[in-house]
Amino acid sequence: MPALEILKTVYGYDAFRGPQADIVAHVIAGNNAFVLMPTGGGKSLCYQIPAMVRPGMGLVVSPLLALMADQVAALRQAGVRAAALNSDLPGDERRALWRAIHGGDLDLLYVAPETLLRPGVLEQLDGVRLSLIAIDEAHCLSQWGHDFRPSYRQLDALAERFAGTPRMALTATADEPTRQEILSHLDIDEADAFIAGFDRPNIRYAIEEKDNPRAQLKDFLKRHEGESGIVYCLSKRKTEETAAWLQGLGYDALAYHAGMDKAAREANQARFQRGEAVVMVATIAFGMGIDKPDVRFVAHLDLPGSIEAYYQETGRAGRDGLPSDTLMLYGSEDVALRSRFIEESDAPEQRKRMERQKLDALLGLAETADCRRRVLLSYFGDHAGPCGNCDTCAEPPKLFDGGIAAQKALSCIYRTGERFGQAYVVDVLLGVENERIAQFGHDRISTFGIGREHDNRTWRAILRQLITLRLVEVDLAGHGGLSIAPAGRDFLRDKPALMLRVPPPPRARRGKVARGAAQAAVGEADQDLFQALRQKRTEIARLQNVPPYVIFHDRTLVELAAARPSSRAAMAEVSGVGDAKLDRYGPAFLAVIAEHA
Repeated sequence: MPALEILKTVYGYDAFRGPQADIVAHVIAGNNAFVLMPTGGGKSLCYQIPAMVRPGMGLVVSPLLALMADQVAALRQAGVRAAALNSDLPGDERRALWRAIHGGDLDLLYVAPETLLRPGVLEQLDGVRLSLIAIDEAHCLSQWGHDFRPSYRQLDALAERFAGTPRMALTATADEPTRQEILSHLDIDEADAFIAGFDRPNIRYAIEEKDNPRAQLKDFLKRHEGESGIVYCLSKRKTEETAAWLQGLGYDALAYHAGMDKAAREANQARFQRGEAVVMVATIAFGMGIDKPDVRFVAHLDLPGSIEAYYQETGRAGRDGLPSDTLMLYGSEDVALRSRFIEESDAPEQRKRMERQKLDALLGLAETADCRRRVLLSYFGDHAGPCGNCDTCAEPPKLFDGGIAAQKALSCIYRTGERFGQAYVVDVLLGVENERIAQFGHDRISTFGIGREHDNRTWRAILRQLITLRLVEVDLAGHGGLSIAPAGRDFLRDKPALMLRVPPPPRARRGKVARGAAQAAVGEADQDLFQALRQKRTEIARLQNVPPYVIFHDRTLVELAAARPSSRAAMAEVSGVGDAKLDRYGPAFLAVIAEHA
């Protein structure tokens, strides 16, 4: 069956997007391929369709059991013969699966790298005709990446063992060094690389200084009532405390971190996957490969580890292409803590140096007065003009000549002995008269009260930027005392120009709650029908014990509500409605539409 026919009859789409058609044709012809495509850009079609066109079974290496289970469920709904091989399978099911594999009864087999590399598994696959080998989340292969998995490094053996089988490496997150490492290890030529770019125009990026993090998060979540999203925290304790706090506010919030019981973690992940208004509060242990298309927001309550991590974690929002929102909060403590993680690690100096560079790049994104998207994309070698869909485009930050302010701050840190924290230094700069300052005699030093031209909030922002610029260091091992970094001493000596950001005024809390992204895409006259279609989808999903989006994506329901098809033929024209789903669900959804005629 030709690729375009499969695209329509199985997936319900009339045309390929972007470079999909070229990639599919390239692999069907028997060539290897490296595919870098943004999350939600349709990477999975690039290997699923060639696997169905070419003779044999497609072997897909995927990092997570939950991700494999979701993809297999979605493929089976569409009428594709797919299965997952994993260590949790009972003996009878495992034997039946191997019979299906050897009998040629599968189009696609998903397997984790650890399972694939176990003794005996590769040997059993030696006699199976493979249409292709696809390695998903291929950035896990890079030792410099943020998601390095040692088992991925051993996958280079597949190139020799299955020399005549096309190999594909797919990822949404890989800078130039990571891309070269993947190509080298998997023996894929540069000419076989397809770079589709990194831009996710439907995602709005916003980054704010920590002011009152819970109030900032509460304000952010008001815009997403009734929608699913992820809130990332750095520690297990903060994850649990934040989830409990959100539950107290009435949110269906769950916690997820590596310290939880495995069964509890899996139960929470299943609830998130199957729910339509669940907030997952998690550490970075959660999320890689999450195939839930209707995640409408991602918030970071702490600074991520790198731009790659930030890009991948925010990329879990809006996989269906509908508008989605992100928010990252950070402060000087985050900068100091991330620096401490790097310096106290057992990594070799080369690795530490690269981690420092990655942190500096992330801080540059946080402090930029330029378009966030432009800075983010330029990090990956991609380019774009001002996007109009980030906070700095919507409200361009003001800059001021901060040279004198920086000199005052550094002098005050020096005069107070380089051992006091941010709040104390700001009080001295402002000339605050209190018992503690008098006790140390700092009301009599030359820097007492020399900073009254700025308020407390502005001085905090200045100090945070000086920490970000590595002019000031924070002693986290002690009590957060500030000291002058070597670069800060150079600054005091050379006095170069320094432009700093003016902190934005505190945001007024929004009283009005905005409609969700999917609802906003539906016209006023179609709102009732859209909600009825969602309810029908939920009913069917619960009966089958699958996530609702496996039945139909929100985008498909939006189109159904707008088009109001009255026949099977008309419903087949709606994007995302393939033949198998039309047979299985067409009558039920057409009946709902008829009721709202």
